Amino acid sequence: MNTALTETTRPVGDLLREWRRHRRLSQLELATGAEISTRHLSFVESGRAQPSRDMILHLAEYLDVPLRERNALLIAAGFAPAFRQRALDDPALATARHTIDLLLQGLEPYPALAIDRYWQLVASNQATTRLLVGVAPELLQPPINVLRLSLHPAGLAPRIRNLAAWRAHLLHRLRQQIDASHDPQLIALLRELQALPAPMASSADEARPQGAIAVPMQLEVDGAVLNMLSTTTVFGSPVDITLAELALEAFVPADAETAERLRRMAET
Repeated sequence: MNTALTETTRPVGDLLREWRRHRRLSQLELATGAEISTRHLSFVESGRAQPSRDMILHLAEYLDVPLRERNALLIAAGFAPAFRQRALDDPALATARHTIDLLLQGLEPYPALAIDRYWQLVASNQATTRLLVGVAPELLQPPINVLRLSLHPAGLAPRIRNLAAWRAHLLHRLRQQIDASHDPQLIALLRELQALPAPMASSADEARPQGAIAVPMQLEVDGAVLNMLSTTTVFGSPVDITLAELALEAFVPADAETAERLRRMAET
């Protein structure tokens, strides 16, 4: 899907200018950082000069444009895409998929899942499935959006004891992602989540995500509260969009009691 900043029907100069402004850079700052002349950059943005393929990729690298949007910039300039996008079940990604499955299985009995750019579930382990008892069936129909699953009143939200803090953490992450990509689908997801019923958040709840290394999630399961820490691992790849947009979410026990409960759940 093309984003608002990379509509391929528009000139590449317009798109580069919007990315520059989105990154809050002046022409001088971008030209200096990318080591090109301000005059040439001005000509590229105004359409008076056609950038080369290498120039587009160079500017996109400096502007930290996501791989998907770099392809759209190239297409807008009449070039072929530089980065491949394949389904995770593509034979060419068999090794990567096997590695992801091993990582998820290796985290048992602790919940872990892999998600794509839009927070849609790609894979998960059995420990994750054990926590979803009681979730409305419609929220478990593919594609499963894990943010909706967490914050929807028919999802996990009623069982998350620290819902205000957890919601603030998730929305903070989503806003950061939007700031990086300006993706309209993510913007729509944020608006949907903000419209869901939510508890009043204290100033402490809102401030916690800013400096947190691992954010606690307190989930009630069978009358007991699991106190878990959420961590994220990014699968970076310089040439493949699918892997570059993939993330592994792991929930590790924050205390010995939670660790023991998770182990017992795995044995039943």
